[in-house]
Amino acid sequence: MGGGSSSVTPHYTVSPFDGVNDPEGKDVLVEAAAGSFIYKSLPAPAPETLSTPGGESGLRLSLFAGTEFAGEPLYVETTTRVQHGWFDKSVPQVPQDNFSMRMEGLFTPQESGLHTLSLSAMGWARLFLNGELVIDHWADSDLGKEKTASLELEGGKAYDIKVDYYWKGSPRWRSVGLGHQPPHAVDMIAEAVELARRSDVAVVVVGLNGDWESEGFDRVDMKLPGKQDELIRQVVAANPNTIVVLNVGSPVEMPWVNEVPAILQLWYNGQEQGNALSDVLFGDVNPSGKLPTTFPVRLEDNPAYINYPGENGKVHYGEGIFVGYRYYDKKKVKPLFPFGHGLSYTSFKYSNLQISKTSFTPDETIEVKVDITNTGKVSGKEVVQLYVRDDHSTFARPNKELKAFEKIELQPKETKTVTFKLNREAFWYFDTIKNAWSTEAGDFEILVGASSRDIRLKETVTIEPEKRAVRLHAGLTIKSLFADPDGYVVMSKHLGGFLLMADMSMAHDMTLEQVAYRHPNFVSQETLEKIEKELAQIK
Repeated sequence: MGGGSSSVTPHYTVSPFDGVNDPEGKDVLVEAAAGSFIYKSLPAPAPETLSTPGGESGLRLSLFAGTEFAGEPLYVETTTRVQHGWFDKSVPQVPQDNFSMRMEGLFTPQESGLHTLSLSAMGWARLFLNGELVIDHWADSDLGKEKTASLELEGGKAYDIKVDYYWKGSPRWRSVGLGHQPPHAVDMIAEAVELARRSDVAVVVVGLNGDWESEGFDRVDMKLPGKQDELIRQVVAANPNTIVVLNVGSPVEMPWVNEVPAILQLWYNGQEQGNALSDVLFGDVNPSGKLPTTFPVRLEDNPAYINYPGENGKVHYGEGIFVGYRYYDKKKVKPLFPFGHGLSYTSFKYSNLQISKTSFTPDETIEVKVDITNTGKVSGKEVVQLYVRDDHSTFARPNKELKAFEKIELQPKETKTVTFKLNREAFWYFDTIKNAWSTEAGDFEILVGASSRDIRLKETVTIEPEKRAVRLHAGLTIKSLFADPDGYVVMSKHLGGFLLMADMSMAHDMTLEQVAYRHPNFVSQETLEKIEKELAQIK
């Protein structure tokens, strides 16, 4: 559970199959088929297959000083964990640059047939079964590789198993792992399709795992590994009542999205995952999550696609502020699923959008109220999202930005009023010239909806210029200053030649302060101060 340094071993786990197979109060028969393998390297043997001669669960692990397994072990434990990785000084109680390890006990496969065992190591290792060398990982050229062996084994029979491993050299990173694949159908997709064909409902659990998502590396694509896409297509063709359950921590491509009737996102949701899935599938809980990220149709739609992974070990963050839904909105790229999207077993109506003030200064706070009604037949939760759009910005800004959200629970036909309070932070942007947050006067749209692409209601509000003691000042737009007869005289006196040029019309919607900050070669600070002083004298 988890990847890299976030990996933990919980006291127990409930798999999707176990959760759906044993729902309380439900009369169902659940069968399973593997469908498709997705691992890069073989998973560890099931804990119930490993034991000591004394009957304890797991194998006896012993650590020795030196590479010869000599003398008394300096560390001993019995553990079901047979895949290990060590950074720096994390190997217990032995020299970090020169030690050996032995794991030994009994391996009892649960079924007869062709089993595959694997041994992978950053170091030197060997695997023995009943005293016979099965996998030799002892050559220098084997470092970092996984080697496998296929054996006909008898289910229920205990085999002596032993893994020898040693390390010598820099202690930065060392590892060893025992893997096991039980017997399986030659055509696993055909097996799954046959099961789906004779079932009332097919639940296809697909996704990624720690092999594909972890710290220290990136995925090279957004595809589901293995034959999972083909598995989904064939299962839904055999049974139209197919639910695809995605167990992933980030977006994946879904070329079958229009072929399946239901998709459920799991998000690696912990040791109770199976019970949580069961509650949702059987309707005991109404799902209410919303996507915290955009799911693009394909990898090439990602805003960082052109810039990443960069060149010569350097990445240019060329997307700037246009990441996530901000990018897809700006480029008018249709996502697979938008930011904030999420369905449930009921529906919600948005109505009666009210704003306490439609014109205000940046120093004031406004209230936004909206009524949400559960129009379905079951209780449910809705995440109400509020976005803000600057109708006419003199700077590059996203089409809209999420500024507030609230999750509410509603019974069927119940209505609740959601209230948001917005202050200047909901409207400001970071001015890199001033190196400070700024708010432009003008019109803004308040957008309320169920996702970034599902806006239900909107209203326009106006932010007034910050009030000053004088009527005319440099915080007004060039257009406003020229429109005032007194302002026109002052502006023409100091900047007439520059600002009356035809190609300077683009600056008319900027304030005089903004022009001075951004174009000091045209409007110097000295000139700005003179203009400000003369404007202040006008009544």
